[in-house]
Amino acid sequence: MTDYNSIYNFALENGCQSVFDEPLNKHTSFKIGGKASLFVIPQSDEALSKLLKKCSDDNIRTVIIGNGSNLLVSDDGIDAVVIYTMRDNCEIRLLNETEIYCDAGASLTKVCRFALDNGLSGLEFAFGIPGSVGGAVYMNAGAYGGEIKDVITKCDYMTSDGVSAQMLKEEMALGYRTSIFNKNGCVITGAYFKLKKDSHESIKERMNDFLSRRKSKQPLEFPSAGSTFKRPEGHFAGALIEQSGLKGVSVGGAQVSEKHAGFVINKGNATAKDVMALVELIQKKVKEDSGVDLEPEIKIFS
Repeated sequence: MTDYNSIYNFALENGCQSVFDEPLNKHTSFKIGGKASLFVIPQSDEALSKLLKKCSDDNIRTVIIGNGSNLLVSDDGIDAVVIYTMRDNCEIRLLNETEIYCDAGASLTKVCRFALDNGLSGLEFAFGIPGSVGGAVYMNAGAYGGEIKDVITKCDYMTSDGVSAQMLKEEMALGYRTSIFNKNGCVITGAYFKLKKDSHESIKERMNDFLSRRKSKQPLEFPSAGSTFKRPEGHFAGALIEQSGLKGVSVGGAQVSEKHAGFVINKGNATAKDVMALVELIQKKVKEDSGVDLEPEIKIFS
């Protein structure tokens, strides 16, 4: 059994909020998940660096989460130091007339609004995606024909032992819902976006259009982790699931949304076990009916 007391004390000494046995259902959009052995919120990149180095030196596992909008956390929780990046003082700032910098823990929606306020276009597609900047870069988030890779130029990151560095877009291996950060164990700490000048009215109109489309088509009234499956080549996951007659099908508190079959929702008191059982049922039935393998888009943490 890992002794987290030394990390807890170290975190407090370095100005971090630190809590034992924090329920992670409070920090995921699915509203599902057990407890984190230790939950820490570093209040600066310096504190994050020191924390990562301490955990690395002590051989203690760390897990990084932002807004938790693409996560399914095990009912047993996470036996690790869970580091939460969405601190209160996350920075978003103009670098010049068309470039902005934002901390990884900044809300994507806040960044979109900042771009709007400064007459900068390019991030409209991301308005309403309920994640952090770090999560969006990690997943190369996208919607309505736009992706993070279209606007990012570089990012700041830390190695797993707290060493700071910078990476250009060309090195980030940004693909469909993936990046090099899925594999390299590093922590994104900031992102740089190159946008284009446009009128406030035009940007606002596009943002409102994308948001109204989300509201009309997606089950935003229920907890979920967004699209449950990646889009299979040549198909749409939601259409395949609907064609298999699975719309509205439930396992425990988890249900295939009746509004959009591409979403598994938490109808109330769903467990991670319920969600995984439903995901497996969907995969099996769609494979039988159409021959297509559905790959989960949600990240499963345990």
